[in-house]
Amino acid sequence: MFVVHHLENSRSHRVLWALEEVGAAYEIKTYKRNPKTMYAPRELREVHPLGLSPVVEHRTEAGETVIVAESGAILEYLADLFPQLRPTEPTALREARYWLHFAEATMMPALLMALVFRRIAGPTVPFFVRPITKVIQSQVMKSFIRPRLVRQLDMIEVHLAGRDWMAGDAFSLADLQMGYPLLAAGSRGGHGDRPHIKRYLAALQARPAWQAADREGGALVF
Repeated sequence: MFVVHHLENSRSHRVLWALEEVGAAYEIKTYKRNPKTMYAPRELREVHPLGLSPVVEHRTEAGETVIVAESGAILEYLADLFPQLRPTEPTALREARYWLHFAEATMMPALLMALVFRRIAGPTVPFFVRPITKVIQSQVMKSFIRPRLVRQLDMIEVHLAGRDWMAGDAFSLADLQMGYPLLAAGSRGGHGDRPHIKRYLAALQARPAWQAADREGGALVF
């Protein structure tokens, strides 16, 4: 049995999706974001010192409770328990490892920066400094953030040409990991003229397990 400490509209969706893919039994403890700040509630600090989600408790058949945090680490833990999530062919396995780390180490930092700089020119900023923050936002987005995201999306578009999944010929933990940042990228300027990314995302969202995760934990909205 798994217990998922689930923060709405977060990377925790990956974990629910993965558990649905393998048909594992789980319970959800859902935490709501602060509607003004969108931060996680303080209650999550009782589960993890940083107050972050997801966190999974795995109650094993031996009576042990294993606690795992970080969505990528949780996916790897689940792949150890459910080998169908991890490719066995060497090339596909190397690809899966690459995309597993690329999602959080390369793509998500750029997307997070885009979110932060979008907010510094928003309505919560005092009106008398807003013209300055808008100039800063525009310059940083134009010269630093957007070029990085464009290169990343272009690389992914080329990678997906002529293939259905991120690693090898079958769905794997690489797809579980990459769905979130690719969906988020659609709200940070869109996917543009990249039909392979759009096709890929449509295929992910059409999977029964993705749709079950939406029902159980709420659909991702960026």
